[in-house]
Amino acid sequence: MNLIQIENLTHYYGNTKALENVNLTIKNSDFLAIIGPNGGGKSTLLKIILELLPLQKGKLIKNIKNSEVGYVPQNTNLNTDFPITALEVVLMGHIKTKRKLFGYAKEDIDCALSSLKQVGMEKFADKKIGDLSGGQRQRVFIARALCSNPKILMLDEPTASIDVQGQQDIYELLRELNKSIAIVVVSHDLSILLNYAKDVAHVNRSLVYHSLKDVQRNVTLGDDHLCEVELLSALGKTQMCCNHKH
Repeated sequence: MNLIQIENLTHYYGNTKALENVNLTIKNSDFLAIIGPNGGGKSTLLKIILELLPLQKGKLIKNIKNSEVGYVPQNTNLNTDFPITALEVVLMGHIKTKRKLFGYAKEDIDCALSSLKQVGMEKFADKKIGDLSGGQRQRVFIARALCSNPKILMLDEPTASIDVQGQQDIYELLRELNKSIAIVVVSHDLSILLNYAKDVAHVNRSLVYHSLKDVQRNVTLGDDHLCEVELLSALGKTQMCCNHKH
C-alpha cells in the first residue's frame, strides 16, 4: 500500500530553488534512508511531507491521516535539565486529549506506558529525562511518537550525539518497529543505515532513488563511515551526483 506519494515537487526559498521535480513513493513496509549534503533539501522534503511547509508546486498525496504520521525531530537533548520524567515526555503525545482540570485519562497513561515498553524503556518511566543517556532519551522520544499509533515513523538525524552502541541499539529498535510500520530516517550515518535501510533516497535539490534489496552487504565497515559517493558507487551509479572531497 502506498502511504505517501510525492509528484513533481519543487520548492523555493525566495528565489533559491531548494527542491526540483522530486518524485517519491513511501509504502507501508518501507525502511527508507534519506541522505544528501547539508543544504541539499533533506529537511525541506521532510517538512513538506509533515505539512510544516506549504506545498508550492507539485502534488503531495497522503493515503493516511496526519495523526498516523509519527515524527521524531532533531535536538531531543534540549532542556534536559527540565524536571520531567520519561513518562511525562511520552504523555506529550496525548497533549490534545489532556483534560484541563483532571490531567491525562487512564487510557492515555496506559498507552504511554505501553509505548515505553515497546521501546524497552518501561523500567525508566519515573526517571528524569536528564538522567538518561542519549540513546535512552531517543527511545523515549520515539515512544512519544508511537503514542498516536502511526503507520509511518519519520526521524530526523535520530542518532546524532549518540555513541556507536547507542546508534546500533536505536536502529535495531527501528528494524523491529519496521515489522509493523514504515520507517523514514534522515541521516548522515551511512555505515549504520547500510545495514538496516531497504532503500535510499539521495537528495541534493533533485532526488535519486536506490533500492538496496539486490545490493550485497558484505563490505567491512569497521569504524569508518562510508561517504555518499562510495554508497552510490556501490549501488552501481556511474555518474557522481554530488561534489565530494575525502
